[in-house]
Amino acid sequence: MAILRTSVDPSSETFRANREAMLAKIAEVEHWLGVARAGGGERSLARLRERGKMTIRERIETLLDRDTPFLELSPLGGWGTDYAVGGGLVSGIGTVAGVECAIVGNDPSVLGGAITPISGKKTDRLLEISRINRLPYIQFVESAGADLRRTTESAEDELRRQMNHFAESGRLFHDYTALSAARIPVVAVVFGSSTAGGAYQPGLSDYIVMIRGRSKVFLGGPPLVKMATGEDSDDEELGGAEMHATVSGLADYLAEDEIDGLRLARDIVAHLNWRKLGPGPSLPPDEPLYDPEDILGIVPTDLRTPYDVREVIARIVDGSRFEEFKPLYGRTLVTGWASIHGFPLGIIANNGVLFSEESEKAAQFIQLCNQVDTPILFLQNITGYMVGKEYERGGIVKDGSKMINAVSNSTVPHLTVILGASYGAGNYGMGGRAYDTRFVFAWPNAKIAVMGPAQMAGVMSIVQRAAAARTGQPFDEEADKRNQALIIDRNEKESLALYATGRVADDGIIDPRDTRTVLGITLSACHSAEVRGTDRFGVFRM
Repeated sequence: MAILRTSVDPSSETFRANREAMLAKIAEVEHWLGVARAGGGERSLARLRERGKMTIRERIETLLDRDTPFLELSPLGGWGTDYAVGGGLVSGIGTVAGVECAIVGNDPSVLGGAITPISGKKTDRLLEISRINRLPYIQFVESAGADLRRTTESAEDELRRQMNHFAESGRLFHDYTALSAARIPVVAVVFGSSTAGGAYQPGLSDYIVMIRGRSKVFLGGPPLVKMATGEDSDDEELGGAEMHATVSGLADYLAEDEIDGLRLARDIVAHLNWRKLGPGPSLPPDEPLYDPEDILGIVPTDLRTPYDVREVIARIVDGSRFEEFKPLYGRTLVTGWASIHGFPLGIIANNGVLFSEESEKAAQFIQLCNQVDTPILFLQNITGYMVGKEYERGGIVKDGSKMINAVSNSTVPHLTVILGASYGAGNYGMGGRAYDTRFVFAWPNAKIAVMGPAQMAGVMSIVQRAAAARTGQPFDEEADKRNQALIIDRNEKESLALYATGRVADDGIIDPRDTRTVLGITLSACHSAEVRGTDRFGVFRM
């Protein structure tokens, strides 16, 4: 297989400027990651320690095999919203007793682990990842229940929020049982209170570990029972761990303390006799020939400035080896074969806007990957499909549709990293989140939107100008300038990677230098399920 060559000059002024700009963005992300890791703050964490409790990250670290990584997913969920950064929930992928597992836990230092719309989205996403990739699901339960704080919403908005909560919670319960039905085990360790609807979290699990004197599971707590039935009871006799282990039978294992509970969880995973259904790595996992540190200086500060995406590929694939497919055709799209940490994969990467030739090339390459059961990595830096009279007459709609058709019906695992722009239908064609992509990550400089902010403002201006002309009304040029500035400012903010990740639109912002490692972890996770392509696609309009 050919080895990619580089023409990067780390001593150039452009390289240094790009590097400084990317480091600044990474520093901003690291700041917010620090905020998320701090949970509810030092006072809340101190209260946990006074009660002899571990933090959520300490629990996860104790559960994992020694010296193995934990890939946290959507760690900045909630950024830019009314909710805590991180959403009061930690989720990700880690190795337990030699088995890759999906792991999630309420952070009791944030609102007592209350369930918020952000933590609900993160849980829903991890359940999806567990199901698609066939990963055993481990949940740490300690929650005050739904976040019922009063808001400044109108009565109608409040009612809508409550109805959404019922729908989302009910769907989560459905998804727990769907995992079990798919023979994907669900393991629950109850560290504290699990009340009302939250009682079904452990109740719907395959294995339940409760901790003596700590775990409490009941549909209605003592105050509610008193109001509903007049019966007096305390937490322990109503729903304590010992009662559930000896009387109700809800608890399968009774732990003496948190450490013992985590030991039992590891023992459960160890006896699952879990086997991957996909093939293991089959190619030499050599490190790239070029330093991943160079990536920081390769990507321009201005996303409109072109660069050769092969320079990125050369720094993430094994041995910088890349067999390019159709290199002389559809040159603004790079396609080819490589491997990461020994896992073979096909790569589809943007080197400019998508034309008809690029769209057809992508559709063919996706079919070939499916023929040989090979996962696909999409490297997005795309403003969309080309527009204009010449390109419409040349068939850009039908050719772009072929590419989207191929992406939609492909059954091999898809992984996506957004390196820069991700605009419009280009997001779809290049393996966007809506297309059952196994994992989607973004670099700190990424922007995700229907179109670029300036283009959006320009389109709105043209539409309003035409409307004024039709009605014979004068067009206010000054008002138009102010309106365009507002649109650009708003869309610029809402297209930022932080904005998207704060709403759990991706699986996290990653340091570009960590791209190879993150992809290696996720490729390994994907191969826990069967990796099989399809030859059944929809109609490709010719």
